[in-house]
Amino acid sequence: MTRIRFQQSLEDLKENLLVMAGLAEQAIQRAIEAYRVRDLSICDLVSRSEIAINRMERDIDQAALDLLAMEQPMAIDLRFILSVIKINADLERVGDAAKSISDRVRNMEQMPLAELPVDIPRMATLSADMVRKSLQAFIEADAEIARLVLTMDDAVDAMNRNAYKALTKVMEEQSHLAPQALNALMIARSLERVADHATNIAEDVIFWVQGADVRHHKSVAAAQPQQKAG
Repeated sequence: MTRIRFQQSLEDLKENLLVMAGLAEQAIQRAIEAYRVRDLSICDLVSRSEIAINRMERDIDQAALDLLAMEQPMAIDLRFILSVIKINADLERVGDAAKSISDRVRNMEQMPLAELPVDIPRMATLSADMVRKSLQAFIEADAEIARLVLTMDDAVDAMNRNAYKALTKVMEEQSHLAPQALNALMIARSLERVADHATNIAEDVIFWVQGADVRHHKSVAAAQPQQKAG
């Protein structure tokens, strides 16, 4: 494979990943809208999106593996392909989280509406913003934006902990609201997972751009810029 064809293949890989990212982000937005308005037709859209996301995950993985096998890329191109494979998996799991949320909405469809002490839309907004910023970091090869995503994760974790405390209290003290509270609790947990996947994507961007592994590190200040990807 010539260098020009290889670079075009890298661009195609990036474009396909961004298409998949758009589907995953849309799926989360739809799942939360389904929760907000209790509309099962929106849940159907989420289910169809998951099928498309799963198909794209397989195609992107195969394309990335083909590039590794044919070209044996070095340095930053190798890190890029490895990051694509990992980001691809996280985006598929974002789609899974959206499907889990829509399944919970289906469970709640026959239940009376209840005022619960959890702000699911706000938590969803923050989680979705993390996904959006992590993808912006990928598009722009910008490790600083990726670092910003890492700092946002603590807020989502705190919201999930607060939701757990408040909703378990509802289940203990208002047994008639236990089913609604349990479903809301599982939705909050799914959103916390979305934030975790966004964090993983941001870490992969830092690895691609700088060659720095910041997984499992609360502070990423030590990862100094080395080389900006083209």
